[in-house]
Amino acid sequence: MPSKHWTLVGGAVACLTALSYTATTHAAPWIEPGDSRARFALQKLADRGHFDRTVSTWPVMWSTVAQDINPSVTSDPTATAGAMAYLNAEERAQFRAGTKTELTLAGSTEQPLVQGFGDARQEEGQATLDWQWQGEHFAIGLSPTVVANPTDDEQYRYDGSYLAGTLGNWVLGAGAIDRWWGPGWQSSLILSNNARPMPAVWLNRKRDLVPSSKWLNWIGPWNLTVFAGQYQDKRTIDNAKLIGMRLTFRPVQGLDIGLSRAIQFGGEGRPEDSSTLWNALIGKDNGQLGPDKEPGNQLASVDARYGFALGNQSMGLYAQMMGEDEAGAFPARKSWLLGTDWTTGLLNTDQQWFLEYTNTTADDFLGDAMPNVTYEHSIYNTGYRHYGRNMASSFESDAEAVTLGAWQFFDNGTNLSASLSYAELNADGRARASTPDKDSQYFIPANRQKTGILNLGYSAPFLQGRLALSAQATDKKIELVTGEQDQWSASASWTYRF
Repeated sequence: MPSKHWTLVGGAVACLTALSYTATTHAAPWIEPGDSRARFALQKLADRGHFDRTVSTWPVMWSTVAQDINPSVTSDPTATAGAMAYLNAEERAQFRAGTKTELTLAGSTEQPLVQGFGDARQEEGQATLDWQWQGEHFAIGLSPTVVANPTDDEQYRYDGSYLAGTLGNWVLGAGAIDRWWGPGWQSSLILSNNARPMPAVWLNRKRDLVPSSKWLNWIGPWNLTVFAGQYQDKRTIDNAKLIGMRLTFRPVQGLDIGLSRAIQFGGEGRPEDSSTLWNALIGKDNGQLGPDKEPGNQLASVDARYGFALGNQSMGLYAQMMGEDEAGAFPARKSWLLGTDWTTGLLNTDQQWFLEYTNTTADDFLGDAMPNVTYEHSIYNTGYRHYGRNMASSFESDAEAVTLGAWQFFDNGTNLSASLSYAELNADGRARASTPDKDSQYFIPANRQKTGILNLGYSAPFLQGRLALSAQATDKKIELVTGEQDQWSASASWTYRF
């Protein structure tokens, strides 16, 4: 990582060191987005009333998992045995003091356009050594990666590296970690792990506790996470900043509500003083101050999921709405995501299913379509992307898609996954985004295309480690602004825990 990448990380070290002298509990690591089996387990426990915590903001802190699963789970073994077995095994491996080390070797014939919660970005070849140390008061992780033929011309990376410390029920951290905000399995309209994470400093709650105030305890368990980072790729406005905020709460059992916001501001040639930041925070933009003082580009979303028990299984209904602008303090120029998910127990094993609809053309779902708005901006015209990939939906802007997906979880640790999507990409046929880095690939559809997309995955214990295989096929080649994608792609990775 170049020295400027570490400037943001290093700026928080003094604060973290100070926290280490006052914190009283472990600086617990987290469950990263991408672990579909952990998400299935936590969501099923929550839907069945054994884990009264929000499960739509990832990463999820191990401390809340370790301390907040209700003892009532022991009275529901038929429904929860598989979920608890996996969480217990991962907790013993991950949530402990001392050092943990993993080596991952991975490769891919091609990085596919469409990715979901359980998918991982993989280059043609890459090797990662992930070293983590957890103490009583703070934790550190170093994840150097070497990449062969990278799509973004970045051969050496430190994605996944972090430094974190605790203060009471709060965690302050610095580094570059993946996030997923929202209830969707295939997409998030506001923030996902589709793009590489940016270096940032962040603050989040460690446990989703109920407010002690009698005036506020109606909101139930709540979580807040805030981060501030800086884009590292080549852009029309280099060194632009990004602030992200998400509040989730659970006013009644089974109902998760999430409020999210993302603000792009500053960068070379743009104002980034305190008044600019304040104007961005209060939404004073969209031409109100003129182009020279425009504070930035904003996105905001509202999402909700209601989950409930269904026999020995569980089911949920969810929705997410994201606006590119605001009208009357409410998101405007809206994109939508609607879905349902459910579990089954066929052949005495666990399955997770979902059916999800996504529409990223502004106001197309309940109004008159406004193409070339979602994830785009007149000033920050590289858009809501980082190193060539959208930071939210992998279908990109002006897309409409329906996805049916499933996971099969076996007791021996073997997992199978499959999803089938039908998508219309770039509905109006225009690609508005600027692509200033000629050495990088931009995963933006070049024209209007309708395609079917099949994803298959397999993972299992192998050679004292874990092997993961995946494949994606489309019914035709997808044209991107930087070239054509093959109809088939395949990837493999092997991870060994020391």
